[in-house]
Amino acid sequence: MFLKNVGIAAEQVAILYLMAVIGAICEKTGIFTESTAKKCTDLLFYVVTTAKILESFISLEYSKQTAKNLFIAIGCGLAMHAVASLGVAPLFNRSEPKKASVYKFAAMFGNCGYMGLPLVDAVVGREGVFYCSAVIISFQIFNFTYGVRLMTIGEGDGKSKIDFKKLILNPGVLPVFAGLPVFLLSLKLPGLITVPVTSLASMNSPLAMLIFGTFIANTDFKSVFKQWRMLCVALFKLVLMPACMMAAVKLIGLTGPLALTLIVASATPPANNTIMFSAKYDRDTGLASQMVAVISFLSILTLPVVIALSKVWIV
Repeated sequence: MFLKNVGIAAEQVAILYLMAVIGAICEKTGIFTESTAKKCTDLLFYVVTTAKILESFISLEYSKQTAKNLFIAIGCGLAMHAVASLGVAPLFNRSEPKKASVYKFAAMFGNCGYMGLPLVDAVVGREGVFYCSAVIISFQIFNFTYGVRLMTIGEGDGKSKIDFKKLILNPGVLPVFAGLPVFLLSLKLPGLITVPVTSLASMNSPLAMLIFGTFIANTDFKSVFKQWRMLCVALFKLVLMPACMMAAVKLIGLTGPLALTLIVASATPPANNTIMFSAKYDRDTGLASQMVAVISFLSILTLPVVIALSKVWIV
């Protein structure tokens, strides 16, 4: 059963990464280059991802259990990031500050938006996307608070003002606020609204993976084996975090789509924000780009195993 689950999960992951390979080929041939992909990141972040989250709220039928699970997912997401923040605190402190910030940020924050949503959609379905949106809320809360703190290590007193506007007005939170009343009140929206939202949402997986493919096209994968700290980040993010989440869902008795969604979200590789925040706060952007690409590539091996183990573990 375990090997069968590995095969099924591997196929689902392979389908997504095949799109990334196409993106890499497009970059190499000049059809869709990395510089163009970077410009499309805003389109993915502000429009397509927003539509994907909103679609999960307007298409899922209301039930008390589903509503309860949504708030459980938010709580588990907050707990996951809180535990991760404690875990990275003692790590990489001997590295120079501009590199330490990147290592810690990458180890703590997973790509639960660009990578998590397509994965959960493939493995769990729309209900999983619904729960994953709750994890994204917790990601955004920690991202614009503790994440900013991590990226200012070694700068003055290491403190930075919290941008409350970005904390609330972002594509990870706004569609939840918009979709939640629709879900809770079981409102039936007209096709004039639902059809465009669904059409835009369908772009999420292919666009995210094509963009990701352009990023890995020029990455030097050989150098990763010379950087033990990067391997430590990979171990923390791809192995330790999902192991902790598996233990947590078992301990509190979660099962089904909710449990599987939480585990998959915890097993995603480092967030693209590692690169964006590195640029914003004058960290080592070269290291950030390489780490996101390399560890994302390594997740091809770990994600099928994590998903297969999860399906056995949460029965």
